[in-house]
Amino acid sequence: MGKIKIVYLDAYPLEDIDLSPLAELGEFTEYHTTNPEDVIPRARYADVLIVNKVLVTKDVIDNLPELKLVCVSATGVNNVDVAYAEKKGIAVKNVPAYSTDSVSEATVAYVFALLRNVVYYDRYVKNGSYSASGLTFHTSKSISEIKGKKWGIIGLGNIGRRVAEIATVLGAEVSYHSTSGKNTDGGYRHRYLEELLEESDIVSIHAPLNKSTEGLIGSNELSVIKKTAIIVNMGRGGIVVEKDLAEALDNGHIAGAGLDVFEKEPLEADNPLLKINCPDKLILAPHSGWASREARELLVKKVAENIKKFYGIM
Repeated sequence: MGKIKIVYLDAYPLEDIDLSPLAELGEFTEYHTTNPEDVIPRARYADVLIVNKVLVTKDVIDNLPELKLVCVSATGVNNVDVAYAEKKGIAVKNVPAYSTDSVSEATVAYVFALLRNVVYYDRYVKNGSYSASGLTFHTSKSISEIKGKKWGIIGLGNIGRRVAEIATVLGAEVSYHSTSGKNTDGGYRHRYLEELLEESDIVSIHAPLNKSTEGLIGSNELSVIKKTAIIVNMGRGGIVVEKDLAEALDNGHIAGAGLDVFEKEPLEADNPLLKINCPDKLILAPHSGWASREARELLVKKVAENIKKFYGIM
């Protein structure tokens, strides 16, 4: 067997991570990003194709005659036509659970920031207001603790369960809602969605995007949430209807929100979330909750392991 030709089409999320575990396995070529029209020319002679968000469609598969393995450097494989790949004898491997701790910690970080109004207080000091006040203390914005709060989790998979564990240690009372309706004995109190939203002080979302979760949290659902509650979406964009969330924040129907994922990524410049009246209520991140250095290093290691297992490399 000759050298394995490995092509990574969108390695930009790992630009500061050592990719030598992949490069050591064969003839390795990486691209920062790849436009759709460049996928086939760049990968034409690849034995192994590594992608994160690049689409591997039927047409792509038909035009890569040497392709034997598609490695998705992520948990989901919705960007790959898996059924057609398998029909053509091409294996598809993903990397589940590599970012559980990173996303869980990001969730808790956003909750802390919202409950303590970190954005407001940071700005208050940096814009000179604190220096000009002549006062030692400034507490005009509510500062609240997690302890004693009711924390509702939507989606009790690996990440949701880890968040539940952390929330419990911090003194919160945890309940959850299964979006599939199948996981109703998860070790915490299960609630129907409306019940969970009505009673929770904190709501965090850790569900996949599918037919049952698309638009799950819209104007009707936001209307039953406590006005003092906060919501954090760490699942997928499209689960929360962004224009409805923007209206709820502006109208005072919800105290705050944190989003790491959006309906369209990158976030469009005219998105209503960027125009709310009180931006201090909202924390936005560019889909970075998964991306701790530790998680990305583990991701590279796991992709390399998938290639080794496929080729029987010990």
